[in-house]
Amino acid sequence: MAYNELRKDYLLNRWVVIATERSRRPTDFAKQKTEAAQGSICPLCVGNEHMTPPAVLLYLKQQNGEIKKGKDGDGTRPKNWLIRVIPNLYPAFIPPKETQNRSLRILEGENFGYAIGHHEVLVESPNHDEQPADASLPQLKHLINAYIDRLRELAAKPYVKYVSIFRNYGKEAGASLSHAHSQIITTPIIPRIVEEEMEASKNFYEQHKKCAFCDIIKKEAKGPRLILENTHFLVFAPYASTHPLEFWILPRKHDINMLNLTDAEVTAFAETLKITLKALKDVVNDPPYNYGFHLALDNAAKSYYHWHLEVYPKLAIWAGFEKNTGVYINTVKPETTAVELRKAITV
Repeated sequence: MAYNELRKDYLLNRWVVIATERSRRPTDFAKQKTEAAQGSICPLCVGNEHMTPPAVLLYLKQQNGEIKKGKDGDGTRPKNWLIRVIPNLYPAFIPPKETQNRSLRILEGENFGYAIGHHEVLVESPNHDEQPADASLPQLKHLINAYIDRLRELAAKPYVKYVSIFRNYGKEAGASLSHAHSQIITTPIIPRIVEEEMEASKNFYEQHKKCAFCDIIKKEAKGPRLILENTHFLVFAPYASTHPLEFWILPRKHDINMLNLTDAEVTAFAETLKITLKALKDVVNDPPYNYGFHLALDNAAKSYYHWHLEVYPKLAIWAGFEKNTGVYINTVKPETTAVELRKAITV
């Protein structure tokens, strides 16, 4: 009997068992798609804008084809939108009133605080089923630019320490609405995983005088886990993947977040996202997944931190061992993930 592999994350103190003894092919996870329930009214579809809070950001298509940015106001709800960002009806974090800004910022040196922040839903398209794997490239560019717009505005608020931009696709991955959408949550603290990643990156930089993620890019570009590369981005299955078919998208240009992306880089990111999510859809029959951006807001991290996007297909269930230990069992080798996704991209 061969031994399973025990692998450690590039930076985090996190271990993963690559279960070669019960290894599965990615196609083993493909499931028959079930028909979506009909008849329910989608509050995110065009014509139902009155069912949601007023939009804090709109991308409005003009008659000449240009895009105008705006907000809902004075009781108006424009219907010619391409992107619509609204406050979540049931927010996990809520902004303080102006008179509370000082009194509620009590987290420094404390182990208690209020869940102060923002929780928004970014409606990615007026078309209900236009998911990123099949969306047009111009629409995906709007999506990424909207991420950047909200990141820029929210990060400037004094009570915001982190901006989490993420996507849940499919009921099993936590999506309560099937209309194409992402979410944005700001927090008054830096979440544990990102904080540990930043600390490890800082330690690596102090020891080696280079960025750990730039070093990862250099190594993975030549290795068996590479999935896709272009002028601006690299996609690979991480060495210690916690999820079957997990992959990461890293920009080649070193930066702490997406605020400085050029138009060419936004285009390349949209293309990269579309190609890789389409490959995932083709290999595993449109599985549920989550994705999330890892980024930094503090320019003090400029030398050592490197933003990226992590994609987690929801193909396995974390049970007692994972929850009890923080050690994960992955039944698909990252190297196998890379092979299968590369095949789907080249077909």
